[in-house]
Amino acid sequence: MTPATSLFSPVEADLQILADNLKQLVGNRHPILYAAAEHLFGAGGKRIRPAIVLLISRATMQEQEITPRHRRLAEITEMIHTASLVHDDVVDESEIRRGVPTVHSLFGNRIAVLAGDFLFAQSSWYLANLDCLEVVKLLSEVIMDLATGEIQQGLNRFDTNTSLDIYSQKSYYKTASLIANSSKAAGVLSDVSVEVAENLYNYGRHLGLAFQIVDDILDFTSSSDTLGKPAGSDLKSGNLTAPVLFALEEQPYLEVLIEREFAQEGDLDQAMSLIKNSQGIQRSRELATDHAKIAVENIEAIAPSPSRQTLINLANYVLSRLY
Repeated sequence: MTPATSLFSPVEADLQILADNLKQLVGNRHPILYAAAEHLFGAGGKRIRPAIVLLISRATMQEQEITPRHRRLAEITEMIHTASLVHDDVVDESEIRRGVPTVHSLFGNRIAVLAGDFLFAQSSWYLANLDCLEVVKLLSEVIMDLATGEIQQGLNRFDTNTSLDIYSQKSYYKTASLIANSSKAAGVLSDVSVEVAENLYNYGRHLGLAFQIVDDILDFTSSSDTLGKPAGSDLKSGNLTAPVLFALEEQPYLEVLIEREFAQEGDLDQAMSLIKNSQGIQRSRELATDHAKIAVENIEAIAPSPSRQTLINLANYVLSRLY
C-alpha cells in the first residue's frame, strides 16, 4: 500500500511550508492553548485535507504559481479539521488519536474544549481576511455542518431505525463537507468557471464519503494498533455505520444486542461476529468504490496535470486502505 504522504509529491514543498506555518498561526500569547496546538500539529497525521486544497490549487493554476490565498486556505482547512477532532475526542471520551494522547487526556476537558473553540475562532478570522465572500460562505457552512453532524450522531446512538440515507447525511456533515467545500473554495480562488467549481465540489464530496465509509469498515477489520484507537469503538458507543446498517438487514439478533446497548457480557463480541459474518463489510466496500469512481469522474473534467493525476490516485489510495 502506498502511504498517503508519498502520494503528495507535487505539493511536498507546499506541505512543508504549511507545517511550518500552522504553529505560527496559532501564536504563543496563550501558553496552554499554544502547547495544545503544538501537540496537535506536531502529532502529524497525513494532512490529506490541506494536500487536496494545494493539489486542486496547482491543478487549476497550471500557467502560474499558486497564490498566498491558496496557501492560507489550506492552512485554514487543517485548522478547522483539527478543531473538530479536539471536540470529537471530548464528546467520544477518546484517550488516543493517531496513536498519541488526545488533548483532553493531557490537558483536561476544559482546555480541550477551549482549544477547539480557539482554533475555530482563529480559522474564522483568517478566513475573513481572505477577502473572498464566496469562500467565507463555503467554509462557514463547513463549521455549521461539523456541529450538525456531531449532534445528529449523538441523537441517533443505538437507533436501529437509522437509514443509510441518514448515515450518508451524517457522514457528509462530519467528513465530506470540509473536503467538498474546501475543494470548491480552492477553485474559486483560481477563478474557475461555475461548472468546474461544481466538479471540484463533487470530487471532494464523493472522496470524503468514500473516505468515511472506508474508515467505518476498518473499525471492524483492523487492529487497535493500526487504527490508533480501540477496534469496534464506534459500535460500542452506539454509532451505527454502513457495515452495521447492512448487517442489520441479515442478522435480526444484532438489533437485540444494539437496542440493549451491549449491556450483557459478550454482547459486543457477538455483535462484531454477526457483522463480520454478514455481507455488511462487502456491501460497504462496494458503496465506497462507487463514491470513489464518481470522485474520479468529476476531477477528470479539469485539464491533465501531475496534480490532477495525484487527485485521481488519491481516490484509489482511499480504497487501497481496505487491502
